[in-house]
Amino acid sequence: MKLTRFGLPGEEKPGIVTSNGTFDVSGFGEDFGERFFETNGIERLSKWWALNASNCPKVPADTRIGSPIQRPSKIICIGLNYADHAKETGAQIPAEPIVFFKSTSSLVGPNDDLIIPRNSTKTDWEVELAIVIGKKASYVEEKDAMDYVAGYCLHNDYSERAFQLERGGQWVKGKSADTFAPLGPWLVTKDEIADVDKLRLWLTLNGKTMQDGTTANLIFKLPFIVSYLSEFMTLLPGDVISTGTPAGVGLGMNPQVYIQPGDVIELGIDGLGTSKQTAKAHK
Repeated sequence: MKLTRFGLPGEEKPGIVTSNGTFDVSGFGEDFGERFFETNGIERLSKWWALNASNCPKVPADTRIGSPIQRPSKIICIGLNYADHAKETGAQIPAEPIVFFKSTSSLVGPNDDLIIPRNSTKTDWEVELAIVIGKKASYVEEKDAMDYVAGYCLHNDYSERAFQLERGGQWVKGKSADTFAPLGPWLVTKDEIADVDKLRLWLTLNGKTMQDGTTANLIFKLPFIVSYLSEFMTLLPGDVISTGTPAGVGLGMNPQVYIQPGDVIELGIDGLGTSKQTAKAHK
């Protein structure tokens, strides 16, 4: 299934995306949050949909799309997880995953505007594959790790590089501004993706291709990432893990390129849809 949420910010309703459009599944009675995933919600929704699809209203095509999940307990990110990206930024290939957080308040819909933070000079883009956790995970073995994954999303891990790298070395400061985590358009369940290790990721800036990579080049693969993180923290249902970005970020260019008001950023991953953000200055 492809799960989505639609409507005004803070008033989103749950939906299912099909080849015939998006349908409102508010009648199911649950939003796509921690409790939904914790209680086997995907399977329950699938059974409900089989019986009730004909009664679900179609969502107008111009309706705003929100994050496909409610605000998670954590947005965990893996840094420098593509060798070409590590190289372009002058960093060593990590021996173990680099782990940082994004504030959950940075989460927005896939096509919402990007608001460039006050005092920002180096706002950058990063197309990433995100994992959504399906059930509570603690000390999970790598061979079992994918049993704890509900599905996948497209994520743009926006980063303010001066805040990230020049303001005390705490990456979270450069990752957590409002609108810095557009997620979606969909949560795509695992069964829809034949090989998560062979997905193309791409991103354009004002129509020019900046990133064009593949998850085949991930240094640390998804089962390892889930298992590794579960050693250090309990992963809760609905948690988001963003798995890293391929080469082509503004930081890695010579001269460096950063987002300006009016810029349009578009991105996509095979099977996970596309998103589009327009940059605006903070008022």
